[in-house]
Amino acid sequence: MAKKHKNPFKELEASLHEAPPEMKQKVMNDIAAAKLIMDMASLFSINLGDALRKLFRTLGDN
Repeated sequence: MAKKHKNPFKELEASLHEAPPEMKQKVMNDIAAAKLIMDMASLFSINLGDALRKLFRTLGDN
């Protein structure tokens, strides 16, 4: 008969510990900062083409 093996995933699960609240807060702050940077970059990159078209249109009128 086959020998019964231990499940390695159960052993990994047993070794998990709760992260300290300070570390959780730091990670959440880092994620919020990264999201803000991505939103700002998206805002400027989406509107950049339209802003340049308006700029050149107004320069051409003068």
